[in-house]
Formats: sequence, C-alpha cells, structure tokens
Amino acid sequence: MAFELFSKLVNGIRGGVKGALKGTADVGSAALNVTKDLTVNTLKGTSEFVAAGIRVPASIVKGAISGVSDLGVAVIKAVKAVVDGAIQGAMESGIEQKDAVKGSVAQAVYSAKDLGVDIANVAVEAVRGAISGVKQVGGDTVSATKNSVLAAFDAAKEIGDEAADSVKKALQESVDGAKEIFDEIKK
Repeated sequence: MAFELFSKLVNGIRGGVKGALKGTADVGSAALNVTKDLTVNTLKGTSEFVAAGIRVPASIVKGAISGVSDLGVAVIKAVKAVVDGAIQGAMESGIEQKDAVKGSVAQAVYSAKDLGVDIANVAVEAVRGAISGVKQVGGDTVSATKNSVLAAFDAAKEIGDEAADSVKKALQESVDGAKEIFDEIKK
C-alpha cells in the first residue's frame, strides 16, 4: 500500500513538473513555483502523506528532478529550485522542517547518482535550496544548514567513499558553516 502510494506520488509530480515546465525558458525559477504548488496541492487535506514525514519530500524531489531530466534540462541548474519548492510546500503543509530538509536533500543526492550527474554539485545546490526554502517560510536556517549538510553527506556515504569525499569537500568550499559542521561531528 505505502509503496504504491509513494510511487504514484513520484510519477504524479514527475508528470506535473514535466507538463508545467515544457517550453519554459527559465526552468530554474519556474521549477521552484511549480514544485511548491504541486507539493501544497498534493498534500492538501491528505493526512496520510503528512504523517509519512520524510518520505513525502523525498518522493516529491525524486519526481520533480525526474520531470526536469525528462525535458533534457540540466538537472544541476534546477536542483536548488526543486529542493527549495519541495521544502516550502512540505513545511506549509505541516511536514516538520527536519523531515522536509533531510528527505529533500538526501533524495537530490540519490537522484544525481541515478541520473549520472555530478553528485558533489547537486549536493551543494540541494543544501542551498534547503536553506533558501526554510528561510522563505520563516524556519530555523541554522538547523536547516546542519541537517541539510549532514543529509547530503550521509546520502553520499551510502553511495560510496569517493562520493562522500567529493561531497564533503564541495560543501566545505561552497556552503557557509559546513566546515564547522564537519569539524563538530569529528569530535
């Protein structure tokens, strides 16, 4: 039951994003609004999804990134907007910030692997999208930064040591506070 529900969610978001963005010149900014609107509309009045927490934003990101990829658009350019929109929509629909951030960022990294795109660049854009999304809805950007950096790194570790090393290096070089987060977890 649950697998089928999330599979339908992924495919529905994929089709919605693909349809809404087809022919759009500026996919990046359009992807944010489309992903956010699809998230809010999907979750409206559906407590079954909201109760599922972390899996919902992950499914939304997976579907949205697949939809962008289907259009032949550079995925890395759209990741920040997709994650931002998914987090805004999820949080506005009652999903906890931590679940929205961790699910969205981790899934962006897994999707990068599945699509053969640069995992480190996707991780950086996903973290930036998470921080932006949380900021837009008035959430805690400090914890969003920590949770998104750790989610990207943990997802990369599951992919392999090389992915983990490149994601860690890219985040430390590109995301304010990431170096301190990694220093903190060494202790």
